Parts: sequence; C-alpha cells; structure tokens
Amino acid sequence: MNPQYVLDLQALDATQVMVAGGKGAHLGELSRIDGIRVPAGFCVTTAAFERFLAQAPSIDDRLAELALVAVDNFEVIRALSAEIRQTIEEFAVPDEVAAEVTRALTRAGEHSPYAVRSSATAEDLPTASFAGQQDTYLNVVGAKAIVQHVRRCWASLFTERAVTYRLRNGFDHHKIHMAVVVQQMVFPQASGILFTADPVTGNRKIAAVDAGFGLGEALVSGLVNPDVYKVRDGEVVEKTIAAKQLAVQPAPDGGTQVQAIDPHRQQQPALTDEQVVRLVQLGRRIEAHFGRPQDIEWCLVDDGFQIVQSRPITTLFPIPETGDEANHVFLSVGHQQMMTDAMKPLGLSVWHLTAMARMLEAGGRLFVDATPRLTSPAGRAAFLDLVGRGDPLVRDALETVLDRGDFIPTLPDAAPSGPAGGGTTAGPGAAPAPIESDPAIVAALIGRSETSIAALRRDIATVTGPALFDSLLTAFEEHKRVLTDPLSMQAIMAGMEATWWLNDKLQEWLGEKNAADTLTLSAPNNITSEMGLALLDVADVIRPYPEVVAFLQRVESDDFLAELPKYDGGTAARDAIEAYLDRYGMRCAGEIDITRPRWSERPTTLVPLILDNVKLFEPGAAARRFEQGRQQAEDKQRELLERLRSLPDGEQKAEETQRMIDRVRTFIGYREYPKYNIISRYFVYKQALLREAERLVRAGVLPEKEDVFYLTFEEFHDLARSEHLDGQLIQERKDAFAIYETLTPPRVLTSDGEAISGAYRRDDVPDGALVGLPVSAGTIEGRARVILDMAKADLDAGDILVTAYTDPSWSPLFVGITGLVTEVGGTMTHGAVIAREYGLPAVVGVNQATRLIRDGQRIRVHGTDGYVELLS
Repeated sequence: MNPQYVLDLQALDATQVMVAGGKGAHLGELSRIDGIRVPAGFCVTTAAFERFLAQAPSIDDRLAELALVAVDNFEVIRALSAEIRQTIEEFAVPDEVAAEVTRALTRAGEHSPYAVRSSATAEDLPTASFAGQQDTYLNVVGAKAIVQHVRRCWASLFTERAVTYRLRNGFDHHKIHMAVVVQQMVFPQASGILFTADPVTGNRKIAAVDAGFGLGEALVSGLVNPDVYKVRDGEVVEKTIAAKQLAVQPAPDGGTQVQAIDPHRQQQPALTDEQVVRLVQLGRRIEAHFGRPQDIEWCLVDDGFQIVQSRPITTLFPIPETGDEANHVFLSVGHQQMMTDAMKPLGLSVWHLTAMARMLEAGGRLFVDATPRLTSPAGRAAFLDLVGRGDPLVRDALETVLDRGDFIPTLPDAAPSGPAGGGTTAGPGAAPAPIESDPAIVAALIGRSETSIAALRRDIATVTGPALFDSLLTAFEEHKRVLTDPLSMQAIMAGMEATWWLNDKLQEWLGEKNAADTLTLSAPNNITSEMGLALLDVADVIRPYPEVVAFLQRVESDDFLAELPKYDGGTAARDAIEAYLDRYGMRCAGEIDITRPRWSERPTTLVPLILDNVKLFEPGAAARRFEQGRQQAEDKQRELLERLRSLPDGEQKAEETQRMIDRVRTFIGYREYPKYNIISRYFVYKQALLREAERLVRAGVLPEKEDVFYLTFEEFHDLARSEHLDGQLIQERKDAFAIYETLTPPRVLTSDGEAISGAYRRDDVPDGALVGLPVSAGTIEGRARVILDMAKADLDAGDILVTAYTDPSWSPLFVGITGLVTEVGGTMTHGAVIAREYGLPAVVGVNQATRLIRDGQRIRVHGTDGYVELLS
C-alpha cells in the first residue's frame, strides 16, 4: 500500500498525531466540532517527511551526534543544527510528494494565498507544547512556492532553538517527525489568543483574551501590546485597552509586512465586549470537546471567528476532586512535609493508608481540604495563627481568599479544632501542654518506637503473596497507633510551644529576637542532627587512607562497598559506611514517597558528602561541634537569665524562663524522631513489597519490579492475587507521572483552580533583597551553592546552601555549610530545626530562590530578620 503524502484536514482527528503532527491532528479535530470554523486546507503528512529524509542518510549520523551533546553546549548544538538544515536545503522535495501537494492545491485553488505551518509529532502535547519552536509562513502563493516552504518547515525541525528544547525535555530527535499544514489564508480584522483558564492564576472560571489588529504575528512576536480581557460567567469583568501602533498585514507580493495603524484607531479596542463573550463561548465549546483548558489562536473575519490552532495549557496544576460543586480551599501537604516533588501511585496510596487525616490527590501531590477550618470565625482565627507560625505565605494566601468575602461561607462557631492533618493549636504565649520536663519520657518513647519497628521486621520477614498485604494493613494500623501516642504528641507540642513561648516572651521583655535559636543548640535526642554529625565520624575513619579517598572520588556504581576492601584502609571504611547505613540507610531525598531510592539502595548518594567532610574538617569535628553548640546554649541561657533578673519582677520572669528552657531542651530534639520512625517503618514496608514484586517478576507476571510503583497498594494487592497485569495501565501512569513532574504545586489551591502564592508584605528590607521567613538567627556572607540534587554536592569552606527544599535527608550536608536558603519551609519544619541545631543562619520560603540566586554568587543571609541580599 502506497503511503499517503497529503490528507485533507477534515479527514484527520486527534488520534493521528503520528501522521499529521500535533497541530494538524488538532486542527482536524477542531474542524469536527459543531459551530467551530477552521480555515480549509490539507496536511503534508509525516510519510512525506520520511520519504524526503530517505534521500539524505547523513542526517541520521548528525542526529546520533546531537543525542550525545550536553544541553548547555551551545556551540556544538548550533553547528550540528546548521549542518542538518543545510543538508535539507540541498535536496529537492521528492517528485511524488510535490505532485500530491500540487494536486491538492489545484482542487483548493492554486493561486489563492496559503499559510504553510509546521506540525511536529512532539507538538501541542500535555507535557510540552513546543510553541514557537518550528516555523510558519504566511501569505504564500503558487504551488512552487508552497512546496519550497514545505521544505523550509521540515528544516525548521532542526533550528537551534528546537533542538535545544528537545534536549531539555528529553525528546529523541530520531523519533520526532514533521508534518506540514497548508491552509487557506484568512485576512482578519483582529486576531489573538484565548486562554480558557487564566494562565496566570490558573482559575478555570476565568477566561483571558489577548487581541490586536491584523494578523496574530504582531502579538506573538511582541511587536505590540495586546488588549487584554478577562471573562467570567459570560461577562467581561476586566479589560485593558493597549495603544496598538502597529499591525502585521499580508504583503502584496506574498509574505507579511508591518504597517502603522491610523492614530485615531490605536486606542480603539480590537474587539467589542459582545465579541469577546462570544469568542469565550466558542472557547468553552472547544475546551469541553478536548476535556481540558485550551490555549486557542483565533482570527476575526467579517464578525465571525475562525480558529487556527488549539493546544492544551500545559502549566495548569490539576484540581483535587471533592465530588461536589461547593467552593473549597486546599493546602499542599508537600509544603508541610518538605517534599514538593510528584509522588508515584504506590507512594501516594501508602501515605493515604498511614496518614492521620483524609487527603486528596492532584498532580501527583497530596492536599488537605482546609475549608472546614475556615468557615467558623473562632476556629478560623486559631487556624490562621497556627499556619502563619509555620509559613506566613500560607496565611496570607488564605486571608486573600477570605478577604474576598464570597468564596468561603461563614458558619456558626463549632468546637475548636486542630490544624489540618491533626494535632493541637497554640497561640502566641500560650501555656505549654502540662508535661514534666523529664528526659526519661523521651527515652521511653524512643524505646517503645524501636520495639515496634523490631516487631514489624520480625512479623513480615517471611510473609509473601496476598497474605503480605493483609499483614501490612495490620502494620499500618500499628503505624498510626504509634504516631498518635498521646504522650508522643504531648512531647512534640511541649517542645514547639516552649520554643514559641521563649521567642515571644524574650522579645517582649528583652527585645531579643529568636532567642530559642541559640537555646536549642546541641539539644539531646535529635536523631536528624545526630545523622549529620555521624557522617563526620565516617569521614574520620576514611581520611587517613589516600587510596580509599582516591577510589571514592571515581565511584559511579552502587556496589562500590564490595570493592573497598581491595584498598589500604578499605575494610575499615566499608565497615564505617555500612554501620552508618544500618542506622540511617532508610533515608533519602523525598522520603515520604516509599518508591524513592533509599541510601541503602543507592549508597553513592552519600559519597560526595563523605568526600566533602574529608576535605573540610579535621578529625573529631563531630564531638567538637556538638560541645561547642551545647556551650553556646549554656552561655546564652546564663546571659538571658541575668538580664531578666534586672527587670521588674525579674526573679519571677527568670524562673519561668528557666522552666521553659528546660522544657525546650528536653523535648525539642524529639520533634525529629516521629519522622525517623515513619521512614524506618516505610523502609521495612518497601523491602517487603519489593520482595513480592521480585516474586512476580520471576513468575513472569511483571517485566520490572519497579513497575509496581505505578500501582496503588490496593492494585498491587489485586495483582498478587490474580497475577494478571494491566500493562496499559502501567504505561498510562508513567505518562501521567511524567506530566506531573513538570508541574510546580502551589501552597494554596482553590476548587476554581486558582493557585495563590501569598506574599510577605514587608517594607523593612533593603531594595533588591529576597524576602523569606527567618528560622535560624544570625547573619552570614558567603558563596551561594545552588544544589538541587544532594548527590551532586561539592562544597568549599564558607559555602551557603541554596535549594528548593530540605527534608531530614539533607541534614548531613548541613555540617559543611555556613548558611541556608530554601524556597519552601516553615519555622518548625525539619530543615529549620536542624539549621538552628547547627547554628546556621537560615531563611526559608524564599520564592524562586534557586532561580534568582546564581550558583557561585556572593550573598548575605539575614537569618534573624528573614531576607537575603545579593552582593555580586
């Protein structure tokens, strides 16, 4: 059967992306929607492109070279791209392809003007739009010219910008082909873009229209500012009319030209309000057909709208499903847990089964519905105070919604409730929970936890098949029982509330900011800070052996521990690392997702940190640092108590403060232990589940054991019973996860889809400074190291860590830095606690810190006042 080189647009639909490219397939689908007008035309299919490439085999060699080029190697990308385009220009379009194009033009009107538009197979996708990466040619007349422009579109697949875009987004050059859409040219009075959801806020109920005179290229190229309209519920609710001095119009000899707009028309709107509302109605019809918000290019011709493109808006964050039409406000669990990455289905479902509160999913992330906490005025105040202490941006975002007055209803006061996700509330200066400041309480809690984990390991060590899942469900109930132990909750809150009390009262009485930051240095029983110091001890074992250090510097494989004994000192080094992994190997970045690789599974993650410790520290650094922090805390305590005694009622203030210091030093370290307990249990669950996955691989049921990560716990259970795998479901989940990984979750999200970031609303910081939340006192100046992957750390003395978020797994890195800046965090999140523990000035919640601060830039971190200065 001969390949079809040309297909009419109306013969295409959305399933034919591999034939017609993204644009062609979408235009074909659009032409099928009732009431939607699409300019007539045809598509030169990918088969024609493949036929053309067959006469230029050298292109394959250049593509193979491109696949190996680093994305930042711009010179090589530029040279190879230019070479491929030149090769394409050297060959004529095959006769049979040119003939089919000519026949199609003869049927449609050969001497009419046409738009010739690139349509790649990796275009207008949910994961990447590829907008503007390939070329479009307007007002092309005559068969010969159109055939030449088809070839130009093929060549545009290999522009430098298109090649770089594919490299950055992980697309294989060999697997992307180009179709070309040829459509009858329309000459509009106005044109522009319609977003069926607000592209800035994400609000699905607000449509945004950009409009200008003439062809849309004036807007796309940035030649003019558009008129901007916002439409909600069939009404224009906001509009800005721009001064439109220029327009792009068709040129008499083909192509386009820029023309000046008559001064009397420049301030006139490109569309009437009635036209805008009518356009949005068409957009809603298109959105309903495709099932998701759309980015639509339109033209106004004789008071009728024609649609020339529609693609999904790829940047919108999905909305959690509640099953009702009421208004809801959702809070991101990831921002509380310091893990804003997308989670795989097994990770999400295990977190659901072990969490203390009902959670909702969207975009591979977890959310809690805060709406019930906001409807009651009394409960609302306590809730806002609690979340504001943790993250002022969340509080501001919630207040932004509440101030509108029409989104969250106010209901009669109910009984006071705790924070979203469980717990209790405490306001400024509130009396801490009644608990004795006795270290034996913490020791007993830790002992009970370790006994429970040992029992878990023993009970499921040999259980397989469906019975394993029943055992795990029982283990999950024990998991929740341990986490909700009243004494454990009391101990955690005692430490947190004592911290708040000290900061509030000592600032009130003495003008001392964040006094608890120093008073909590080297507090006992902090499992996370101990983890960082313990890696210093590992470095002490390795440092005397140059052969071991040299070997670790070239390690790439995770089986390196077996190789260590070949080198002088290697056995001692292996034993030290394995002992560390026995204690802490269940940890990893993003550890709340059970599917993430643990240090025990990927020990190479620790190698850069060990090498940094070898380089930056002298022997015995761990003990010295702990003792130094303890001494600083003692000195600060002594100083504060002396100052308090000089005040009116000073003895009483000093006695009360002493009790709070004893309380905070007794319990604040335990604040880190429940997370360690969770992750310890998670690793046991994971090992058992992977053993079951390996059994299914051996039975020929699963291709790869990690495929179970894309099943929920319940689906994995069903698979163990039926031994029948739905491979299509696995692939769909992998595709969805790839999309979720590209999204950034908001702190606060409404049921309308509006993502609300919140603001600090401060005027007490220098111009140009980046504002955040102060979580660990002090000021430090140094080189910024922007690190997104802990395994790629390479620190020098005095470096300041800048990263997106830090969960407990990052704490070993803290021993080698002098300050901390993160995009996500709160006063009592793990990174903040450990920063205080190590005495690191820290500012968290700095919006876009990893983008605004350059790696290697000199910065000054004001950990007491909560801002970062950019110095160079």
